[in-house]
Amino acid sequence: MQDIRIAAVQMNAACGRIEANLARHEALARLAARRGAELVCFPELSVTGHYADKAVWAHSEPVPGGPSCRRLEALAKNLGVVISAGVAERRNNLCYNTQFLVGPGGFIGKFSKAHMSRDEYFYFRAGGAFPVFDIGRCVVGIQICHDIALPEVTRILALNGAEVVLAPHASRCGPTKAREEPDRVRRQITFFRNVGWARSNDNGVFMVMNNQAGDAGKHLGLDIAHGGGMVVTGPDGEVLAKSRSRTFREEVLTVTLEAQRFDAAHTRACHNLQTRRPEIYGRLVEAD
Repeated sequence: MQDIRIAAVQMNAACGRIEANLARHEALARLAARRGAELVCFPELSVTGHYADKAVWAHSEPVPGGPSCRRLEALAKNLGVVISAGVAERRNNLCYNTQFLVGPGGFIGKFSKAHMSRDEYFYFRAGGAFPVFDIGRCVVGIQICHDIALPEVTRILALNGAEVVLAPHASRCGPTKAREEPDRVRRQITFFRNVGWARSNDNGVFMVMNNQAGDAGKHLGLDIAHGGGMVVTGPDGEVLAKSRSRTFREEVLTVTLEAQRFDAAHTRACHNLQTRRPEIYGRLVEAD
């Protein structure tokens, strides 16, 4: 791994408003690039919006090759950065919750959410692979929202060689009045701080956790809002950066991930990946 400056983005991606959402991607990616970011991570379903509704199919598109992916490829080439963004992917006549990576050289790869939360199960098929992607300065893994609740996901990514794990979210917090926003954001940051410490410390990886923020409209009769919040943790679990906003608004969080931190975590005494004993963990992969 080499030092790399990353940007995590907090934004509101309105459901189905693809053009407006892509315009925000462009503006925020340009801001991140001006701040020196080499890798820019947008939230879960940042292009399509976070649907839990049959209408998501109408806005799904292929990855790679779809119009949104091609547009962000061109943006990544123009800015000389790697961009990670989320879209409802249409694949084999099915719909997946997918986060993809594009860079100056074009399409890099994609990950499809493996663990659905609540009603997502009815509208998305679950992914079943945990690839990692060498983007030059580091190896990146991706897990999406509820995937972070399963410690096995981060462990598999680390075993596959991930050094930086992107964890984009569209974490719902229900209908929220303006006066309640600070509490919702505080809860999300606390969650990210706690789970980030565990996943980073257990596996010696950087965790980049970011969320959609704001009112996402009404779906299936329910008002949907996302609670914002961003946290980046180092391979020792230390919080390296967190969002400043205490309301549901856009923010770009930039921080340099230092290779020295990664090396130190992996050479400390009793590093977990060196002392683990997979031969006695069979129960973990048994069905109930």
